[in-house]
Amino acid sequence: MDMQFDILWSGALTGLIGFVGWMLRNYVEEQKRLQILLNRTREEMAKEYITKSEVHSDINRVMDRLDALDAKIDRLIENYAR
Repeated sequence: MDMQFDILWSGALTGLIGFVGWMLRNYVEEQKRLQILLNRTREEMAKEYITKSEVHSDINRVMDRLDALDAKIDRLIENYAR
């Protein structure tokens, strides 16, 4: 009876240790996967940002176009008023 209990106990402990090892391995693999995804996200985000000087140059281009349109509208109004 004592030997059967020892065999059952050893089997149960082996199963438990195997399960814990399997869970730990999955946890470590998931951490590695998340770290890779985080690094890729950081790289991709850096590509999408622009500098202040780029923003200012784009805004200045838009403002120049709006000024040109404003001047054309003013000329149209002056010609139409005559």
